Amino acid sequence: MPRRSARPDPRPTRPLPDLLAAARRGGFHTEVGFRIDARHSGHGFVTVTGKVEERHLNINGVVHGGVYATILDTAMGAAVVSMLGETETTATTSLYVEFLRAAREGETLTARGDVLRRGRHIAFAEGNLYGADGRRFSQARGTWYIWSQEDASPAPSVRRRG
Repeated sequence: MPRRSARPDPRPTRPLPDLLAAARRGGFHTEVGFRIDARHSGHGFVTVTGKVEERHLNINGVVHGGVYATILDTAMGAAVVSMLGETETTATTSLYVEFLRAAREGETLTARGDVLRRGRHIAFAEGNLYGADGRRFSQARGTWYIWSQEDASPAPSVRRRG
């Protein structure tokens, strides 16, 4: 197998410092019909809401698990973003989602992401997904890696055995 020159791993771009502006910019979560609710978000916590549509359903007629994961990842990741400094950016490194109950078409879902701890390079967050009546549909935990422009050293390359 021929060796390819190692290209550096892509790094996410710096998010907008204003959560309201970032919410208006959109992202994947907007493609699935969910929005950041900046009125119910702040430093270290973010709320994401949306209504379940037919396109969100799996073959069993309930919300696909990927929709839960998207909403929770968005809420928790945005909560981490709300705590970043001017020269920092972040990306999800792990996400663990537990599916507690199935949501159906027409249900309004609200996810809240909260940062549990933010260190120099790693942040820990948790998220919960609720229906309009307060029932919890899902819960999640995750970690986010934080880069800073002050961290000029490139990521270590991985050598492959050939």
